[in-house]
Amino acid sequence: MPYKLKIWTGSSGDNKNKKNSNIIGKHNNGHCPTPTARGDDIIGRNFQLPSSSPSSSSSGVLGRRFSTAIAGERANYVNTPHIICMVGLPARGKTYIAKKLSRYLNWIGINTKVFNVGEYRRQATSAYKNHDFFRGDNKSALAIRTKCAQEALDDVSQWIDNGGEVAVFDATNTTRDRRKFIYDWIVKKMGYKLFFVESICDDPTIIAQNIMEVKVNSPDYKGMNKDAALEDFLHRIDHYAELYERMDEELESSYSYMKIFNTGEKILVHKHEGHIQSRIVYYLMNIHITPRTIYLTRHGETDFNQLQRIGGDSDLSIRGVQYSKALASFIREQNIPSLRVWTSWMKRTIQTANGIDAPQERWKALNEIDAGTCEEMTYEEIAEKYPQEFEARDHSKFSYRYPRGESYEDLVARLEPVIMELERQENVLLIGHQAVLRCLLAYFMDKPSDELPYLQVPLHTVIKLTPVAYGCRVEFIKIPIEAVDTHRAKPMVPGFLDEKFKVGSGSLNGEGESYFKESVYEAPELNYNEASHATVVTAKN
Repeated sequence: MPYKLKIWTGSSGDNKNKKNSNIIGKHNNGHCPTPTARGDDIIGRNFQLPSSSPSSSSSGVLGRRFSTAIAGERANYVNTPHIICMVGLPARGKTYIAKKLSRYLNWIGINTKVFNVGEYRRQATSAYKNHDFFRGDNKSALAIRTKCAQEALDDVSQWIDNGGEVAVFDATNTTRDRRKFIYDWIVKKMGYKLFFVESICDDPTIIAQNIMEVKVNSPDYKGMNKDAALEDFLHRIDHYAELYERMDEELESSYSYMKIFNTGEKILVHKHEGHIQSRIVYYLMNIHITPRTIYLTRHGETDFNQLQRIGGDSDLSIRGVQYSKALASFIREQNIPSLRVWTSWMKRTIQTANGIDAPQERWKALNEIDAGTCEEMTYEEIAEKYPQEFEARDHSKFSYRYPRGESYEDLVARLEPVIMELERQENVLLIGHQAVLRCLLAYFMDKPSDELPYLQVPLHTVIKLTPVAYGCRVEFIKIPIEAVDTHRAKPMVPGFLDEKFKVGSGSLNGEGESYFKESVYEAPELNYNEASHATVVTAKN
């Protein structure tokens, strides 16, 4: 069936002067712009021109900017800045939602930051004394809290003016007066878009778990006995509950908001505006707090790995087959309930999963990054045949697109459905590829785009991810079967190629230190974020 597509042109900040025209075409007939891996015309995603060389930006669909890869730049998704305002009683998962949402939006290229009003309050007052500070009739404390909220909003505005796209305003915001104050400031004064996210929870198990995992360890209760901290915090909740006014469709009919009941048991959406808010709603509909573990591992070593060739669809080497058997034994020993195994369509991941007794799914989205005309070449051959391309990739590895291939930025967009499904699942073992796992790790570890392409993902290593309160615990488990080292660190000089990647150097064929030995591997940057930890474990034979 033909479809009609509206396209807006014009400067990205001028919604009133957009010109539009209608394009009628059929799917895949060449008359309609074809969505790239990095964008979708129908939801207003960013388009990039096929060339990998830098060029100036142009005006894109829905008033966006589209451009080729420019060193250090990511695509701009947002016309009007958005403020996401959390609503709800304490211990309802607001900060969990705020941090998780920020991590997701930053990962897909939307510059996002969380502003936690509690941090402003702690900076503005002396050491926390007790719950009386939050009493509704404590006027002096209320004045301090209102001042802190205003300071946070001022910082939000300043951050947006300096290039921010989405700010998450993390506070209770439990009264209609407070929400009107925020609406008047954000929408009427600043002209930004505002979207409230209310977390409602009446499940005592979830509330108790949140209090014990997070709240009693808050800086407010540093040095306090846990039982005393728990009692004080419960009184604090009571003070908020006395004044709490849930968002109301009639009394607050002009606001855009969503309500999340019991961490996703039910969702209600009211007047959401635009694709940014649509994506936020879709993402938050998929997250859950059920305890689970995600295991990531690359395929076993391949014949192409030994020959230093990238891409292709090579078979496992002898050591790769050994790793496949060892991996199956390791997974069996873990006795993981309800485990599902995901692989790409590539032979090497399917062969690696052969011996694992669990339901398996093949994802085309998990295929390795497409190196285009450089597929099945060595780095040395690329540097000799395409020296300018080889150097250009070193300048901006995240946004660089292989000729007729993909960039890491394209790959992140391709993997977004995988992330959504991972958030819905329980225990998963994902057998993938180096670039793919870098993208997934960057999401879970909240790594910026300039670090993403250089994350270390060694062969014959299982990466165990366990979600915790506001982050993810990361463990690198080395399976003691030797493999080549395919990691190319960021060069000091763009275009420089280490000796180990040159044919005949001996560094990848068993003669050098590139082989992983049982206790050699060091995890990069153990302080991934305030709630994430990484450890290195060597599995037994």
